Amino acid sequence: MTRYTRRRLLGLAGALSLSAAAGCLSESNDESATPTPGETGVDEMPYDVGVSHEIAQWDGYDADWTAPETAPEQGGYEIEVLAENLEIPWDIAFSPDGELFLTERTGRILTLAQGEGETVTEPDAVVDAESLPPGSDEDSWYVEGGEGGLLGLAIHPNYPDVPLVYAYFTTETDDGRTNRVVAFDTTADDQNENSWVIVDGIPADAYHNGGRITFGPANYLWVAAGDGDPALDDPDAIADPGTLGGKILRVEPDGSTPADNPDIEGGDPRVYTYGHRNPQGLAWLPDGTPVITEHGPGGGDEVNVLRAGENYGWPAARNSEGFDSYSGTDYQPPVAGAPSWAPSGSVFYTGEAVPSLQGRLLVGGLISQQIVAITLAEDESRLSADHAGRHDADWMDEEYHAASTPLLADELGRIRHLEEGPDGELYAVTSNRDGRAGDGFPTERDDKLVRIRPR
Repeated sequence: MTRYTRRRLLGLAGALSLSAAAGCLSESNDESATPTPGETGVDEMPYDVGVSHEIAQWDGYDADWTAPETAPEQGGYEIEVLAENLEIPWDIAFSPDGELFLTERTGRILTLAQGEGETVTEPDAVVDAESLPPGSDEDSWYVEGGEGGLLGLAIHPNYPDVPLVYAYFTTETDDGRTNRVVAFDTTADDQNENSWVIVDGIPADAYHNGGRITFGPANYLWVAAGDGDPALDDPDAIADPGTLGGKILRVEPDGSTPADNPDIEGGDPRVYTYGHRNPQGLAWLPDGTPVITEHGPGGGDEVNVLRAGENYGWPAARNSEGFDSYSGTDYQPPVAGAPSWAPSGSVFYTGEAVPSLQGRLLVGGLISQQIVAITLAEDESRLSADHAGRHDADWMDEEYHAASTPLLADELGRIRHLEEGPDGELYAVTSNRDGRAGDGFPTERDDKLVRIRPR
């Protein structure tokens, strides 16, 4: 069966099909061949990228929030297709003025606005990842590029006045693969000459690249870095807070270190938490508390509530066979876990468009081909018995409690990410052309960007 790499597909028309209207596709290239910034950040950026860090200015801030008292509805949702025939979309981000951006792992950043699609940039530095054709029945766990490629996406909080789009991607260097975060000037005619490396030197491999980035409620840029070492060839490096693999990083928009980052002994100052395996979801509770999702080994998938400076146990502890348990250790345990979610992108949904899901952490499931709705509470009594699962083992997070409910099982296939739009609507992208989908996926119209609404 013929496969199509990113470079071959540049010459094919109709790579993006919008259900509303088809727009013109423009193409530009970017090699991102800029030096790694120092601790002081990038000093040649032509924009004032400084931001306010006052969390009370966040529109979603609610210090007194409480969790819903009942489980979400398991049925009663409809799916509206907004774009199809995408090539393994990986992330969605909205600009402050409502423009929707997304990445394709094969190497393209798109923007969708007013029913039209346009290519923002195609960085040449991205490894040449591929996707299977729509409707393929090939079962290929490993496609070219593995799990690497163009991954996470973030939009500067002051966009479009500061017209920067940030991307996390895998690239080849003289020393092998690495992951980096790069900011692109969307207004530049030559984006090859107008991009800046924000974070470099994140370990990379065929697997475990992490990849989610986003600006949090206080306008710091957060980076979910995978351990980049699926074979555990160097577990000491993963556990070392002085390295970037298996970490959650928090930086300023120019890549410099925030003054109030945790001071971890022997740690890189950009590291916020460590001991992570392959985190791919970043979200925040309404009071600004960060929550992540990460893939576990042979099970042991996790939802973790983050505390600054804490060690989350990898590669020593996991709730999986062959690893130490969290009990009796100083590692910070998860708030929820399961053997087979394969959790990816997540959002804490606060919108009114889907009332049953309001106030819950929504997680895209890959191998489970579903959305997992997580109800998080500091008061365990709020978690009613009608949830499908309770995560109440005595070794789990003592301050937070969780219950989970599966939604839309096998209706969309592999769900890579969910995002709330500025209109309060709920959006999702699938990942069915990466060689791992089953149960009828990929379809002839995969991959898709969809909007989820109550029926």
